[in-house]
Amino acid sequence: MDFEQLALEKSLISTSKSRHPKVITLGSEQFLLASHGTGSGYPFLLENDAFSIQCGEFNKPNFYVAFRSFALWHIGASALHQRFLAWAASVGLMPYRPEKLSRVDMTFDYQIDPIDFDEDCFVSQANKDAQHRKDGRVQTFRFGAGDLVLRVYNKCDEIEEKSAKSWFYALWGVEKNVWRIEWQTRKELLKHFGIRTFQDLAERQGDLLRYLVNDHTALRIRTDDSNRSRWPLHPLWVDLQARVNVMEGLGVVRECDPQSLLDERLIRLGVSVYGYMKRLAAIHGLKRGYSEVGLEETIERLRKLLNRVHDPLSWDGDVQRRMDEMRLGQW
Repeated sequence: MDFEQLALEKSLISTSKSRHPKVITLGSEQFLLASHGTGSGYPFLLENDAFSIQCGEFNKPNFYVAFRSFALWHIGASALHQRFLAWAASVGLMPYRPEKLSRVDMTFDYQIDPIDFDEDCFVSQANKDAQHRKDGRVQTFRFGAGDLVLRVYNKCDEIEEKSAKSWFYALWGVEKNVWRIEWQTRKELLKHFGIRTFQDLAERQGDLLRYLVNDHTALRIRTDDSNRSRWPLHPLWVDLQARVNVMEGLGVVRECDPQSLLDERLIRLGVSVYGYMKRLAAIHGLKRGYSEVGLEETIERLRKLLNRVHDPLSWDGDVQRRMDEMRLGQW
């Protein structure tokens, strides 16, 4: 992977004042090389029918990869993952750590004509919801924000208005009234189910989806009962649950993340240290007759104090002992 050559190629595109990306061959794949970097700080953008790859020699991580929708529906996520790894090997690269999934979208498509539900028929744990209409006709129901978003929307309308993904019509065999149930899940929720890599996703996506369709949100049939949770399930959701329930999984309800435990411990230590810093500032102020003692000045005082009590001979052993205690359950 010659990043210097990539930089030269990108520079040539810019100096030619062309608005069009350049076709280049890298290893086993052809890409369109953009003349610009990305908003997330990567200097190079490589795109083809399968991948959108943001990359940089000195970025951490070096690669941020999104799979194209067409390729996902025609090839599948696992095959695309293997194809990316094969391409990386073809340019002399190798993984130095497992990939991390930052977002996974899971979708189910149904032909519904006409819809017989509204936003009140959805019973959800989401705190936020929204509805979008056009010409007085509902097109989208949206529930949640951030790490978990559910969208139920007319996919055919979206294709006609903006996405141009007309190849979906051949997959469906119809061109009207296909509604998509789409869960957008991000890193924090994925971590709750232990989903960090593609292997985790293959093993645990059924567990995640069972939580989403059984516990988080349900579509129900309106009745006179004031408690919407007692409304009967809509046949659409009954079918969705049945399809999800046959998906493989490990039976994970929620995974305890050791890194989260360490992060929580760090926060608690930070709060404690901050309290001691205030006490140190107060003592220093009393000794010097100051009415105000700033944080930076207190940090410098703490550094000098630590240098006085620091014992290099015992430091490594004591730190290792505490690491062993924490690793073996003594927090």
